[in-house]
Order: sequence, then structure tokens, then C-alpha cells
Amino acid sequence: MRAIVLTMTLLGLAACSSDPHLMNMNAGSSSPDEFGIVPTRPLTMPADLNMLPPPTPGGSNITDPTPQADAVAVLGGNPAQLSAQGSPASDAALLAYTGRLGRDPGIRQTVAQEDVEWRSRNGRRLLEVLARTNVYYRAYEPMTLDSWAELKRWRPTGVLLPAAPPEVRQPRPVNPDPRLLNR
Repeated sequence: MRAIVLTMTLLGLAACSSDPHLMNMNAGSSSPDEFGIVPTRPLTMPADLNMLPPPTPGGSNITDPTPQADAVAVLGGNPAQLSAQGSPASDAALLAYTGRLGRDPGIRQTVAQEDVEWRSRNGRRLLEVLARTNVYYRAYEPMTLDSWAELKRWRPTGVLLPAAPPEVRQPRPVNPDPRLLNR
């Protein structure tokens, strides 16, 4: 009886979660922080405290006026590209082709709203919540591209294709050695 009560208590506690995300890609990640290499300047005391600007959350500060440009430079990029406006001339044909049917400036908001509606209809089930299973792949399975079906569809047309991932094959049943069964 005690074992049953203990098991039920542990199951009840395991079901408690405050993670609102459908899939947490960083759970259990112990990899290094790639942006931890960005050097920071030492804090300095200004000559006159009355000359300090008012705080701007998310804005620049005296010690680190251009943090994004500094990070881009440290990682080998061109900080001048942060302020570049518009699209490069080399992308003109691509932009003309993709915009041939018109474009919706609020597409990100539309897709985000549709995704929230989709996830609310295809969310977790009671036992999945209790077992803390990941439902990300099940929820988006109807939208997943079957790489092998596409590969078989495009190969006869002569289109150059990248290599596909290996097919998942069912393991063959092992025929036991009759000599081992007699022991």
C-alpha cells in the first residue's frame, strides 16, 4: 500500500510543470555559450555623476555603447552591415520572383496566430502531460515533408538533389542458432 501511495505521489509531482513551451530545444543542454566570448569593457566611474544619461532599458550605455556591433566584429563579421538598409542588388531577381503573387507585410503575425490556433487544437493529451512526453513531432507531423517520397519524385526528372538521410529500416529478426537452443 505504501508503495502505491509513494508511486502516485511521485507521478503527481512529475506532472507538475511550469514550462509553457511545446518543445524546449535547450533542455538539458550543457554546451558552452557561444556569445560568452564577447569581451566586455571594464566599468568606469564618470567624472561627474550629473552628466550621466537617464537609463534606457535595452538601449546603449556609457561602458558599452555598441554591444551588437562589437559582438559582430568579435565573431568576424562586418559591423557596418548592421545599419545596412534595403536589399542588395544581387537579390533583385529573387525578390521579384518571390513577390510575383503579392506579399503580406503582416505575414509573421498571421503565421504566429495560425500556429497558436493549430497548437491549441493539437496540444497535449492527458496521458502525455502525465508522462511528460514531447508532442512537438506529433503535433506538426501533417506538415512534415517526407524526404524519401520527394527524393523518389524528383530523381526521375534529372534534378540534382543532395543526399538524403538513411532510410530507417526495421531490424531483421535474428534466426537463433539451433545448436544454442539445445543447451
